Amino acid sequence: MASVRRRPAPLAALAAVVLIAAAYAHTSVGLSAASGVRATLSRTHVLRSTTALPAAVPPALQVTPRRSGSSWAVVAQVHGHPAALVSQRGGVTTARFDQHLVHLNLHAGSLDGGTSGWTYGDRVTALEANKLVAAFNGGFKLTYTNVGFMSGGHVAVPLKAGLASIVTYTDGTTDIGAWHAGVPGAGKTVFSVLQNQRLLVDHGVAAANVSSCVINCWGGTIGLAKSVARSGLGITANGQLVWAAGGSLSPSELASALIRAGAVRAIELDINPAWVAGYLYAHHPRGLVPAPLAPGQRGTEGKFLTPYSRDFLTVVAN
Repeated sequence: MASVRRRPAPLAALAAVVLIAAAYAHTSVGLSAASGVRATLSRTHVLRSTTALPAAVPPALQVTPRRSGSSWAVVAQVHGHPAALVSQRGGVTTARFDQHLVHLNLHAGSLDGGTSGWTYGDRVTALEANKLVAAFNGGFKLTYTNVGFMSGGHVAVPLKAGLASIVTYTDGTTDIGAWHAGVPGAGKTVFSVLQNQRLLVDHGVAAANVSSCVINCWGGTIGLAKSVARSGLGITANGQLVWAAGGSLSPSELASALIRAGAVRAIELDINPAWVAGYLYAHHPRGLVPAPLAPGQRGTEGKFLTPYSRDFLTVVAN
């Protein structure tokens, strides 16, 4: 029977195969060490040079309002880092703001403070708009007792020792404490101060009179009800700001919500349905789109983007 004669592979071709296999093995070891992926020579691969694409740069500011539950949900990011979080529990909406990424601006209202002489007046400014994260109501009407208001060296109501104070310094940081009994900080230059009654929370504990002196100590309410729409602002031990609000809260319940969110000091802000409101601002090509922070809030006309009569606070990306 005739035998089949096999053709030997040319030596040059065999050498090329050996060289390619060796090069592939070297590359596979490097990939395996870097990524933990096991490479195998049992498959046929095409070797080619690759260049890693640069990681996508996140937008400077992303605000994404969303429904949240008892767990914290990220609603704003600055350069890819969580800057604002929201949770809702027991009829209270709580928003937490990271002062490493955002800062607070105190605005005067067209009636509370007037329209002239203020760095931040009765609406969101053009300089704030591109970096706006949130805004929420200020304190009691400036004709009320135990209030104070100063910004940029301009005084609407003289400041008083011992009152609960939101103090923003010229370096952009904000603290909360009793005026001349904790704030201002040593060596700090004050830019603005909003004062409203006494501290609702101090050293992580609610004020002793939150239940015993509701109307006289924590503000007149519609129909003298103890549970009404209330809001407050606190600061945590690591300097995060915490806003809390609800449609039917006693001072004690508001204080408990702020403490639960980590506040070690807190101030009660405005109360009653017409004056408790907060917004997140999504950024779209057509402009800012406000979204309510607290479900069911009555809200404010113009949502702080048009002239507003009362003082308020904005949260702006750094």
